[in-house]
Amino acid sequence: MSETNGNRAAGSEQEEESYVLRLGGMALRNGLLIHGPTSWAAAARDQDGEIQVASARKPMLAPDLAVRVPLLRGPLRLAEAFLLIPTVRMKLRSARLPFEDVRVIAAMLIASSASRALRRRKASASGELVQTVLGLAPAMVALSDRNLAAYHGVEHKAIGAYEAGSDDPASATKEHERCGSNLVAPMLVLSAAGQLLLERTLEEPGPIARAAVGVASASLAAEMFAWSERNPGTLGARAFHKPGHEIQRLIATKEPTPEQLEVGVAALREILRVEQEADGESRSEDPLPAT
Repeated sequence: MSETNGNRAAGSEQEEESYVLRLGGMALRNGLLIHGPTSWAAAARDQDGEIQVASARKPMLAPDLAVRVPLLRGPLRLAEAFLLIPTVRMKLRSARLPFEDVRVIAAMLIASSASRALRRRKASASGELVQTVLGLAPAMVALSDRNLAAYHGVEHKAIGAYEAGSDDPASATKEHERCGSNLVAPMLVLSAAGQLLLERTLEEPGPIARAAVGVASASLAAEMFAWSERNPGTLGARAFHKPGHEIQRLIATKEPTPEQLEVGVAALREILRVEQEADGESRSEDPLPAT
Protein backbone atom coordinates (compact mmCIF):
# COMPACT_ATOMS: atom_id res chain seq x y z
CA MET A 1 0.00 0.00 0.00
CA SER A 2 1.27 3.47 -0.78
CA GLU A 3 0.08 6.92 -0.09
CA THR A 4 -1.53 8.65 2.83
CA ASN A 5 -3.62 11.57 3.83
CA GLY A 6 -5.90 12.63 6.66
CA ASN A 7 -9.67 12.49 6.24
CA ARG A 8 -11.63 14.59 8.71
CA ALA A 9 -14.62 12.92 10.35
CA ALA A 10 -16.88 15.05 12.51
CA GLY A 11 -19.31 13.59 15.05
CA SER A 12 -22.85 14.87 14.55
CA GLU A 13 -23.17 15.89 18.18
CA GLN A 14 -19.57 16.77 18.93
CA GLU A 15 -17.64 19.92 18.34
CA GLU A 16 -14.30 18.15 18.33
CA GLU A 17 -13.01 16.77 15.09
CA SER A 18 -10.96 13.64 14.77
CA TYR A 19 -8.79 12.51 11.92
CA VAL A 20 -8.86 9.11 10.29
CA LEU A 21 -5.43 8.70 8.80
CA ARG A 22 -5.25 7.36 5.30
CA LEU A 23 -2.63 4.69 5.70
CA GLY A 24 -0.59 2.75 3.19
CA GLY A 25 1.84 -0.07 3.57
CA MET A 26 3.76 -3.04 2.29
CA ALA A 27 3.66 -6.69 3.24
CA LEU A 28 6.88 -8.22 4.52
CA ARG A 29 7.68 -11.93 4.48
CA ASN A 30 7.32 -12.02 8.24
CA GLY A 31 5.44 -8.86 9.06
CA LEU A 32 3.98 -5.58 7.93
CA LEU A 33 5.15 -2.06 7.12
CA ILE A 34 2.59 0.76 7.45
CA HIS A 35 3.19 4.40 6.64
CA GLY A 36 1.15 7.49 7.41
CA PRO A 37 1.36 11.19 6.58
CA THR A 38 4.69 11.75 8.34
CA SER A 39 6.04 8.45 9.63
CA TRP A 40 6.36 4.72 9.12
CA ALA A 41 6.03 1.79 11.48
CA ALA A 42 6.84 -1.88 10.97
CA ALA A 43 6.36 -5.06 12.95
CA ALA A 44 7.93 -8.45 12.24
CA ARG A 45 8.02 -11.79 14.00
CA ASP A 46 11.62 -12.87 14.57
CA GLN A 47 13.04 -16.40 14.52
CA ASP A 48 12.25 -16.81 18.21
CA GLY A 49 8.59 -16.01 17.62
CA GLU A 50 8.75 -12.58 19.24
CA ILE A 51 7.21 -9.51 17.59
CA GLN A 52 9.75 -6.76 16.97
CA VAL A 53 8.59 -3.19 16.22
CA ALA A 54 10.35 -0.13 14.81
CA SER A 55 9.27 3.29 13.55
CA ALA A 56 10.66 6.61 12.34
CA ARG A 57 9.91 9.62 10.19
CA LYS A 58 9.55 8.73 6.52
CA PRO A 59 11.44 10.33 3.62
CA MET A 60 9.39 12.86 1.68
CA LEU A 61 10.37 14.26 -1.70
CA ALA A 62 8.95 17.67 -2.61
CA PRO A 63 5.47 17.14 -1.11
CA ASP A 64 4.27 20.62 -2.04
CA LEU A 65 5.40 20.18 -5.63
CA ALA A 66 3.63 16.82 -5.86
CA VAL A 67 0.37 18.46 -4.82
CA ARG A 68 0.68 21.25 -7.38
CA VAL A 69 1.82 19.07 -10.29
CA PRO A 70 -0.43 15.97 -10.45
CA LEU A 71 1.65 13.90 -12.89
CA LEU A 72 4.58 14.02 -10.47
CA ARG A 73 2.66 12.21 -7.72
CA GLY A 74 3.21 8.68 -8.98
CA PRO A 75 6.99 8.94 -9.61
CA LEU A 76 7.61 10.85 -6.37
CA ARG A 77 5.70 8.35 -4.24
CA LEU A 78 7.53 5.49 -5.96
CA ALA A 79 10.88 7.15 -5.26
CA GLU A 80 9.89 7.66 -1.61
CA ALA A 81 9.04 3.97 -1.34
CA PHE A 82 12.45 2.97 -2.68
CA LEU A 83 14.13 5.28 -0.16
CA LEU A 84 12.04 3.89 2.69
CA ILE A 85 12.79 0.19 2.11
CA PRO A 86 16.49 0.20 3.13
CA THR A 87 15.67 2.42 6.12
CA VAL A 88 13.13 -0.11 7.39
CA ARG A 89 15.54 -2.98 6.81
CA MET A 90 18.27 -1.29 8.84
CA LYS A 91 16.04 -0.27 11.76
CA LEU A 92 14.14 -3.54 11.97
CA ARG A 93 16.76 -6.24 11.50
CA SER A 94 14.27 -9.08 11.86
CA ALA A 95 12.21 -7.85 8.87
CA ARG A 96 12.39 -9.88 5.67
CA LEU A 97 11.60 -7.93 2.49
CA PRO A 98 9.47 -9.37 -0.33
CA PHE A 99 12.41 -9.81 -2.71
CA GLU A 100 14.69 -11.46 -0.15
CA ASP A 101 14.28 -14.84 -1.83
CA VAL A 102 16.49 -16.63 -4.32
CA ARG A 103 13.47 -17.45 -6.49
CA VAL A 104 12.52 -13.79 -6.78
CA ILE A 105 16.07 -12.79 -7.69
CA ALA A 106 16.18 -15.57 -10.31
CA ALA A 107 12.85 -14.37 -11.72
CA MET A 108 14.27 -10.85 -12.01
CA LEU A 109 17.29 -12.09 -13.96
CA ILE A 110 15.25 -14.33 -16.25
CA ALA A 111 12.66 -11.64 -16.94
CA SER A 112 15.40 -9.11 -17.72
CA SER A 113 17.15 -11.48 -20.11
CA ALA A 114 13.92 -12.43 -21.86
CA SER A 115 12.94 -8.77 -22.21
CA ARG A 116 16.28 -7.89 -23.80
CA ALA A 117 15.87 -10.76 -26.26
CA LEU A 118 12.41 -9.56 -27.24
CA ARG A 119 13.75 -6.05 -27.82
CA ARG A 120 15.81 -7.41 -30.72
CA ARG A 121 12.67 -8.43 -32.58
CA LYS A 122 10.44 -6.24 -34.68
CA ALA A 123 8.11 -4.14 -32.54
CA SER A 124 4.53 -5.34 -32.20
CA ALA A 125 1.67 -4.76 -29.78
CA SER A 126 1.77 -8.38 -28.59
CA GLY A 127 5.54 -8.24 -28.11
CA GLU A 128 5.34 -5.08 -26.03
CA LEU A 129 2.57 -6.57 -23.92
CA VAL A 130 4.63 -9.72 -23.29
CA GLN A 131 7.58 -7.60 -22.19
CA THR A 132 5.37 -5.64 -19.82
CA VAL A 133 3.97 -8.85 -18.33
CA LEU A 134 7.53 -10.13 -17.88
CA GLY A 135 8.14 -7.15 -15.63
CA LEU A 136 5.45 -8.48 -13.28
CA ALA A 137 6.97 -11.96 -13.06
CA PRO A 138 9.16 -11.27 -9.98
CA ALA A 139 6.16 -9.91 -8.05
CA MET A 140 4.08 -12.95 -8.96
CA VAL A 141 6.89 -15.26 -7.84
CA ALA A 142 7.18 -13.36 -4.55
CA LEU A 143 3.43 -13.62 -3.92
CA SER A 144 3.53 -17.37 -4.48
CA ASP A 145 4.96 -17.44 -0.95
CA ARG A 146 1.90 -17.94 1.22
CA ASN A 147 3.32 -15.94 4.13
CA LEU A 148 3.88 -12.87 1.97
CA ALA A 149 0.39 -13.12 0.44
CA ALA A 150 -1.08 -13.61 3.92
CA TYR A 151 0.71 -10.54 5.27
CA HIS A 152 -0.65 -8.65 2.26
CA GLY A 153 -4.04 -9.73 3.55
CA VAL A 154 -3.03 -8.58 7.04
CA GLU A 155 -2.19 -5.17 5.60
CA HIS A 156 -5.64 -4.79 4.07
CA LYS A 157 -7.47 -6.15 7.08
CA ALA A 158 -5.62 -4.02 9.63
CA ILE A 159 -6.03 -0.80 7.66
CA GLY A 160 -9.57 -1.62 6.54
CA ALA A 161 -10.71 -2.33 10.10
CA TYR A 162 -9.12 0.89 11.35
CA GLU A 163 -10.84 2.92 8.62
CA ALA A 164 -14.17 1.30 9.51
CA GLY A 165 -13.70 2.13 13.19
CA SER A 166 -13.34 -1.51 14.21
CA ASP A 167 -10.86 -2.99 16.66
CA ASP A 168 -11.08 -6.43 15.03
CA PRO A 169 -9.01 -6.77 11.84
CA ALA A 170 -10.36 -10.28 11.33
CA SER A 171 -13.74 -8.71 10.52
CA ALA A 172 -12.36 -6.80 7.51
CA THR A 173 -11.92 -8.24 4.02
CA LYS A 174 -8.51 -9.17 2.64
CA GLU A 175 -9.18 -7.01 -0.42
CA HIS A 176 -8.84 -3.24 -0.28
CA GLU A 177 -9.97 -0.57 -2.74
CA ARG A 178 -6.67 1.33 -2.56
CA CYS A 179 -4.40 -1.64 -3.21
CA GLY A 180 -1.61 -1.04 -5.70
CA SER A 181 -2.89 -4.03 -7.68
CA ASN A 182 -5.42 -1.59 -9.13
CA LEU A 183 -2.54 -0.06 -11.07
CA VAL A 184 -1.49 -3.31 -12.74
CA ALA A 185 -4.02 -3.38 -15.60
CA PRO A 186 -3.74 0.31 -16.61
CA MET A 187 0.06 0.20 -16.37
CA LEU A 188 0.17 -2.91 -18.56
CA VAL A 189 -1.91 -1.23 -21.26
CA LEU A 190 -0.24 2.18 -21.03
CA SER A 191 3.28 0.79 -20.93
CA ALA A 192 2.74 -1.57 -23.85
CA ALA A 193 1.12 1.19 -25.92
CA GLY A 194 3.83 3.69 -25.01
CA GLN A 195 6.70 1.34 -25.84
CA LEU A 196 5.06 0.40 -29.16
CA LEU A 197 4.63 4.06 -30.06
CA LEU A 198 8.26 4.67 -29.13
CA GLU A 199 9.40 1.83 -31.39
CA ARG A 200 7.38 3.24 -34.28
CA THR A 201 8.66 6.79 -33.68
CA LEU A 202 12.37 6.17 -33.10
CA GLU A 203 14.51 3.77 -35.10
CA GLU A 204 16.54 2.65 -32.07
CA PRO A 205 15.03 3.87 -28.79
CA GLY A 206 17.61 4.20 -26.03
CA PRO A 207 17.26 3.31 -22.34
CA ILE A 208 16.48 6.91 -21.37
CA ALA A 209 13.57 7.10 -23.80
CA ARG A 210 12.22 3.74 -22.62
CA ALA A 211 12.55 4.79 -18.99
CA ALA A 212 10.69 8.02 -19.75
CA VAL A 213 7.82 6.02 -21.25
CA GLY A 214 7.76 3.83 -18.14
CA VAL A 215 7.59 6.84 -15.84
CA ALA A 216 4.87 8.43 -17.97
CA SER A 217 2.85 5.21 -17.83
CA ALA A 218 3.11 5.06 -14.05
CA SER A 219 2.15 8.73 -13.76
CA LEU A 220 -0.94 8.36 -15.94
CA ALA A 221 -2.00 5.20 -14.09
CA ALA A 222 -1.66 7.04 -10.77
CA GLU A 223 -3.83 9.88 -12.05
CA MET A 224 -6.45 7.39 -13.23
CA PHE A 225 -6.37 5.89 -9.74
CA ALA A 226 -6.81 9.32 -8.16
CA TRP A 227 -9.77 10.03 -10.43
CA SER A 228 -11.42 6.73 -9.50
CA GLU A 229 -11.01 7.58 -5.81
CA ARG A 230 -12.72 10.94 -6.33
CA ASN A 231 -15.55 9.34 -8.29
CA PRO A 232 -16.10 5.97 -6.59
CA GLY A 233 -19.70 5.45 -7.70
CA THR A 234 -19.13 5.88 -11.41
CA LEU A 235 -19.06 3.10 -13.97
CA GLY A 236 -15.53 4.08 -14.96
CA ALA A 237 -14.25 3.84 -11.38
CA ARG A 238 -15.85 0.44 -10.86
CA ALA A 239 -14.34 -0.82 -14.12
CA PHE A 240 -10.95 0.55 -13.10
CA HIS A 241 -11.00 -1.29 -9.76
CA LYS A 242 -12.40 -4.59 -11.02
CA PRO A 243 -9.13 -6.14 -12.36
CA GLY A 244 -7.22 -5.13 -9.24
CA HIS A 245 -9.86 -6.58 -6.95
CA GLU A 246 -9.72 -9.89 -8.81
CA ILE A 247 -5.93 -9.94 -8.64
CA GLN A 248 -6.15 -9.48 -4.88
CA ARG A 249 -8.90 -12.07 -4.47
CA LEU A 250 -7.28 -14.78 -6.58
CA ILE A 251 -3.52 -14.21 -6.34
CA ALA A 252 -2.13 -11.39 -4.27
CA THR A 253 -3.72 -11.97 -0.87
CA LYS A 254 -4.45 -14.93 1.40
CA GLU A 255 -6.43 -15.16 4.62
CA PRO A 256 -3.95 -14.65 7.48
CA THR A 257 -3.63 -16.65 10.67
CA PRO A 258 -4.41 -15.10 14.09
CA GLU A 259 -0.66 -14.96 14.75
CA GLN A 260 -0.11 -12.98 11.57
CA LEU A 261 -2.96 -10.63 12.41
CA GLU A 262 -1.29 -10.05 15.77
CA VAL A 263 1.77 -8.71 13.97
CA GLY A 264 -0.43 -6.43 11.87
CA VAL A 265 -2.12 -5.03 14.98
CA ALA A 266 1.31 -4.27 16.47
CA ALA A 267 2.31 -2.34 13.33
CA LEU A 268 -1.00 -0.45 13.28
CA ARG A 269 -0.73 0.54 16.94
CA GLU A 270 2.79 1.81 16.40
CA ILE A 271 1.94 3.95 13.37
CA LEU A 272 -1.02 5.48 15.21
CA ARG A 273 1.24 6.23 18.17
CA VAL A 274 3.96 7.94 16.16
CA GLU A 275 1.48 9.84 14.02
CA GLN A 276 -0.24 11.10 17.15
CA GLU A 277 3.13 12.35 18.39
CA ALA A 278 3.66 14.07 15.06
CA ASP A 279 0.23 15.72 15.22
CA GLY A 280 0.27 19.14 13.61
CA GLU A 281 2.02 17.99 10.44
CA SER A 282 0.16 18.81 7.24
CA ARG A 283 -1.78 15.95 5.64
CA SER A 284 -1.97 15.58 1.86
CA GLU A 285 -5.40 15.39 0.28
CA ASP A 286 -4.28 13.32 -2.73
CA PRO A 287 -6.07 9.96 -3.10
CA LEU A 288 -3.30 7.63 -4.24
CA PRO A 289 -2.80 3.85 -4.06
CA ALA A 290 -2.63 2.35 -0.62
CA THR A 291 -0.69 -0.80 -1.51
